[in-house]
Amino acid sequence: MNYLIRCMFFKMRIISVKVIFFVLFLFCFFGLLINHQPKCHNYMIFFPFSEHIQQIMTLEESVQHVVMTAIQEVHNTPLSHTYFKRSTSSRKYYFLSEETDDRDYTHRCRELQKQVSVLMEEKSSLQVELQSLRERLNRCETPDVSSTITNKKLLLLQSQMEQLQEENYRLDSSRDDLRVRADVLEREVTDLQLRNEELTSLAQEAQSLKDEMDILRHSSDRVSRLEAMVETYKRKLEDLGDLRRQVRLLEERNHVYMQRTCELEEELRRANAIRSQLDTYKRQAHEMSAKHSAEAMKAEKWQFEYKNLNDKYETLLKEREKLMGERDALRETTEELTCAQVQQQCLTDSLSAESGAAGSLAAEIMPTELRDTVVRLQQENKTLCVQESSYRHRLEELQTQLEDSQRSQNTLETQNRLSQQQISELSAQVEELQRALQEQDSKTEDVVLMLCVCLIREKLHEAHSDLQRKREVIDDLEPHVDSNMAKKIDELQEILKKKDEDMRRMEDRYKRYVEKARTVIKTLDPKQKSSAFPAEVQVLKNQLTEKDRKIQHLEHDFERTRSRHDQEEKLIISAWYNMGMALHQKVAGERSGPGSAPAQSFLAQQRQWTQARRGLSRLQPR
Repeated sequence: MNYLIRCMFFKMRIISVKVIFFVLFLFCFFGLLINHQPKCHNYMIFFPFSEHIQQIMTLEESVQHVVMTAIQEVHNTPLSHTYFKRSTSSRKYYFLSEETDDRDYTHRCRELQKQVSVLMEEKSSLQVELQSLRERLNRCETPDVSSTITNKKLLLLQSQMEQLQEENYRLDSSRDDLRVRADVLEREVTDLQLRNEELTSLAQEAQSLKDEMDILRHSSDRVSRLEAMVETYKRKLEDLGDLRRQVRLLEERNHVYMQRTCELEEELRRANAIRSQLDTYKRQAHEMSAKHSAEAMKAEKWQFEYKNLNDKYETLLKEREKLMGERDALRETTEELTCAQVQQQCLTDSLSAESGAAGSLAAEIMPTELRDTVVRLQQENKTLCVQESSYRHRLEELQTQLEDSQRSQNTLETQNRLSQQQISELSAQVEELQRALQEQDSKTEDVVLMLCVCLIREKLHEAHSDLQRKREVIDDLEPHVDSNMAKKIDELQEILKKKDEDMRRMEDRYKRYVEKARTVIKTLDPKQKSSAFPAEVQVLKNQLTEKDRKIQHLEHDFERTRSRHDQEEKLIISAWYNMGMALHQKVAGERSGPGSAPAQSFLAQQRQWTQARRGLSRLQPR
């Protein structure tokens, strides 16, 4: 409810303010229009205000009454002669008046604004009273609760009043004590002020005496300094002749030193020119050594590839000879079988009726154990062929790994050999520089040679460290290859040998069983000798077709693995080559980097030494 009442009062306040400003606007214009209505030549000016008049009529009676009184007050006020003037261009009217009338209007507006403010204050006070009355009305609605609350409040107020009285009494007593203490302190302050005045007078006297003492001390110090200066000037006059002779000697010595410095600068200029040529020669030698190492790496790489290809060629030749031998054996068997088949066809023409019965009889006569052993041997033969292919594939993988390790070992060996060559060259340079140091005597050249020796020793140390790292890598690789790879290769070769021996034994057994079966058939039915040949021929044909199929499959796998192996070798070779070139460039950059800094530092040191010598030659004559 309180919130709604506040909102209503706020809206009423806004509406009242709007009404007041609207009334002020209207009475200012309506009064003028009513007073000057006969003087207007165009009465269409009143039509725009008809809407405002209708709005005034819709307002409340009190508001209309206020508007009417305001209009009457404006109408009753004396106005000067005013007029409207119409502008043909803008179709607007402007109001013209005198300065006195403007002042009256402004004064009237101010009075009205004051009245409005007074009314607003009265309105706000009335609203506050109304709100307080409503709150009292709400309180009166609960008499019992309010009485108990008022009693409690009275008790609290009484207790607070007693506490305040006690506190007031305590404060009065403390006030009296403080007054007494203040009197005592005032007396002490007066005594201290008197004493302070006496002490200030004494301090002023002491300060004046101290100033006089400082002045006297300063004058005595000045006198002593002047006496010492007089004595020093006397001694300088005595030593002036000796100093002049020393100056002449120092000038002559300075002239000699200047000539010597000029000669040394010329020698330094020549040494710098020679040093630049030496740097160019060193750079060219470094580039040539880099090219030589790159070419050596390429030669080693191609030699290793040639060796691998030669080994592959020899293995392929061996496989080709083996396949050719198998092909010849198979041709002989096929020829024998064709001859037997021709003989069988000749015999089948004469004995066509009896062949079926004889074949069934041979099949029945053939023992089941022999048939089972033949089937079992065929299955074992197939499994052994599969195992042989898997072992061969594994052997090829191990061979590729072995080739990779050998290739890396060869590259490291070439790098080791090149680094040893560099070490030998650097050691030769060190020996030459040491001989040059023993032969030469000048300090500047000694310093240059010592710097060169230090640089070459650093390079030698770096080369030794690189060589040691490469040896460690080779030592890490070699036992791995020798131990693991060699063991695996030996084991696989032994397994292959065992499988080959098993295959041979199985083939021998199979042949013996076939021969035994043939002899049994011949002994049992010598008349039907020719009937057993077609079955054996068919079996041999099937075996030949299977072997041809296996050979084709193996050739296809061999071609595919060879192409893949060639691609892998190419990729590995390119990767090794790129890595070697990157490492070579890195090493060349590291070696060329520190070589330029010492030259600059040496030149800076030479400049500093020449400047220091000049400074010494200038300081010595003084």
